[in-house]
Formats: sequence, C-alpha cells, structure tokens
Amino acid sequence: MAVIRDPLRGRERPAAPSHTDDQIIERLLEVGAESTVALTGAGMSTASGIPDYRGPDASPRSPMTYQAFLAGPLQRSRYWARSWVGWDRIEWAEPNDGHRALAALRLAGTITQNVDGLDRLAGVRDIVELHGRLDRVLCLTCRRTYSRQWLQEELTALNPDFLDRIDVDPREIEVAPDGDAELEQTRDFRVRDCPQCDGLLKPDVVFFGETVDTRVVERARDLVEAADALVVLGSSLAVMSGLRFVRAAAKLGALVVIDTDGPTRGDDLADMRSLSRTADFLTAWERAVRDSE
Repeated sequence: MAVIRDPLRGRERPAAPSHTDDQIIERLLEVGAESTVALTGAGMSTASGIPDYRGPDASPRSPMTYQAFLAGPLQRSRYWARSWVGWDRIEWAEPNDGHRALAALRLAGTITQNVDGLDRLAGVRDIVELHGRLDRVLCLTCRRTYSRQWLQEELTALNPDFLDRIDVDPREIEVAPDGDAELEQTRDFRVRDCPQCDGLLKPDVVFFGETVDTRVVERARDLVEAADALVVLGSSLAVMSGLRFVRAAAKLGALVVIDTDGPTRGDDLADMRSLSRTADFLTAWERAVRDSE
C-alpha cells in the first residue's frame, strides 16, 4: 500500500484513494453544487502572492500566539511593527482564478480558514470566515471593531521614521499569510490603543492558542451537516479548527474530496484525492459545471 510521510506528525500513514480530476469532478457534478460545501486554506491564495504556512516551498515560521500577544508591550510592539510593514502586501493582493471559479460555482457554502478576505472579494457567497478578518481590528476590552486601514494610518503617524531606521524595503520583505513580516528590529515601534476605552487592539483574527468563536463554529457545522459533499481546497488540515469538519462530514457519510499538493491530516478520511494546483482544479470544475448546464 502506498504511504505518505506526514510532515505534521513525523509518521507514515496510508495515502488517500487516487483518482483523476475528471473522475472527481464527474462525481461532484452528480452531487450538485447546491449540495456541496468547500473548506478553503492558505493554498487558495498562493496564486495571489500570499504564501502558505506548510506548503512545499513555505519557510519555517513562528507565528505570534495569543498568549504572547497579551504578555507585554514589547510583544505587541513586535507584532504590530511586523504587521504594519506587511499589511500593504495583503491589501494589494487580488483574487486569483481559483477564487473567481469558486465564486462562480455558487456552492451551498464555503468555510474559509484564511483571513485575507480574497474569497469574499471574489464574490464567494454564504462564506464563514472561521479565523476572522485581517482587514478589521478588535478592542479586547470594549469589543468595538475598527477598520484595519484606519489603524494602519494611525501607526504610520506614530512611527514616521520607522522604515528609515530599520533600513528595510517593504516590497522585498517576506510576509506570512496573516501579514506578519519577517522583521527583527521592532523594539521602538509605537502602538495605538482603542480610541474609546484605551483597551488593547488586536486584529480580528484567531491567533494560535486562541479559540474560535462558538457561534462561528456552529454556522460552519450547520453547513457541513446539511451538505452531501465537502471539498477541501488548499489546506493541510494541520489545525483542528478545520480538520473537525472533515471528520464530521465523513461521519455523516458525505463525499469528502481533498485537493492540495501535499499530505494532509485528513487524507485517511478522503473518498477522493487530487494533488492538482487548487486554481487549476477549481477552474476545471467550474468549466465542467458550465458545460453541463
């Protein structure tokens, strides 16, 4: 039996069943878009210039944890300095062919683990943003939300000479999927607190070590429970927040399809498996739907 070395767990496990994309898409046409839910990950956005965390070409990263963010001002200065430098790369990114094809498919719903908002910008409907939105900022005290662009401008005003001091070109710096730039000189970066209550401002996204809001989980679970098929697109399913929906779909007897170019933690649950580029798989699927109408 073929095996895949799991880079997430360091062990071998059976590979998922092998099918051609044509076979997978034919099966999805039988189920119908109106009965299919997608679960998307960082691989959806790599064609838009946003790197993923765990793909074959991904650089090792140590994302800021929720506990570290709350630990003290130095940690928050480090986070916001890196995020301030990296924000333009996220804001400039545009939906790619995969996002547009996903929007055109008009599935029963989409659960995204991404925080870049590109699927929303492409017009994907009935979307659950599992890990939040990077374009929004939340006060941890009064729970008010603010535009990320507003905060970007505030941080720019507070740190007018920061880029000159660190001698970094933001266009060349490496940026993570959450906008975190590879930057070490962050100590003197000034941070903005909530203008209403002086509480701590945090991007309205779920950090590592933080729990996904139960209401968001329930919305996603409702989509999965009503679906006849779940298609995973560009996710290694490394974190439980996404993997649990694959487990739920498999338990309910729904068709589980996984399309990503490396091993995932859900491969043993997949009925059908593709290693194609996510944008290629989605455009082929959307074209087949159009041809069948």
